[in-house]
Amino acid sequence: MDNSRTVPGAQSIARAALLLRLVAAAGSEGVTVSALSRQSTLTRPTTHRLLTALRTEGLVDQDEDRGTWTPGPELYLMGAAAAARYDVTTVARDIVRSLAVRTEESAFLSVRRGDETVCLLREEGSFPIRSFVLSEGIRFPLGVASAGLAILSFLPPHDMDDYLDRHPELPERWGSAHAPDEVRRRVRDTQLRGYAVNPGLIVEGSFGLGAAVFNRDGQPQWALSLTGVQFRFGHDRLPELGRILLAHAHQLTTRIAAARS
Repeated sequence: MDNSRTVPGAQSIARAALLLRLVAAAGSEGVTVSALSRQSTLTRPTTHRLLTALRTEGLVDQDEDRGTWTPGPELYLMGAAAAARYDVTTVARDIVRSLAVRTEESAFLSVRRGDETVCLLREEGSFPIRSFVLSEGIRFPLGVASAGLAILSFLPPHDMDDYLDRHPELPERWGSAHAPDEVRRRVRDTQLRGYAVNPGLIVEGSFGLGAAVFNRDGQPQWALSLTGVQFRFGHDRLPELGRILLAHAHQLTTRIAAARS
């Protein structure tokens, strides 16, 4: 059942929430109405109307000189209030930093939010050539980036099937490598290997590894990942990077369980 059609006002709330996520992902640089309209597939008048309402509530701000929209002060206050319950970055930060130091690659922590992953932390590695696929606030659908593929691979099979049924647009938006059969093949490989591999499927020449981090119920809720330039992830180095990544993911799973017990 589509709740947006049966619950009064749900469609407007869903549209506003989508715009808030897009504005938050843009960060301090801000984003224009035209870009938000394109990204959300909403009309420009609808986008502007919703943004104006959100600005009245302090949830977004507008830079009138630049014509861009940025997160508002109320979002900060809401985030601070929610952090005590949902934020794991405090217990994860040193593990993400250790992963970057050990591998010399950029390391990340991402969290599952519905059908997407959101990057929460980024730690730069010491290798001077870097990939900039991920940064804090960036979202990807499950199964696209290595973090999302790692999470998708360890969901119950019916949840993975339901997800793929809900998102027939993945191949058109992200390429033929994200057709359902191809995603399922990568899921099987991830389950056998223990960690996900993304060989330049988002940005050519960039390589990613991801490992799921589990909550106390054994569900994949977060992921640690590494990204870098492709020649750094050759067959001679890949198994060692995977071993280090899995060890750090296990450490974080154990730490989160202890912190929330």
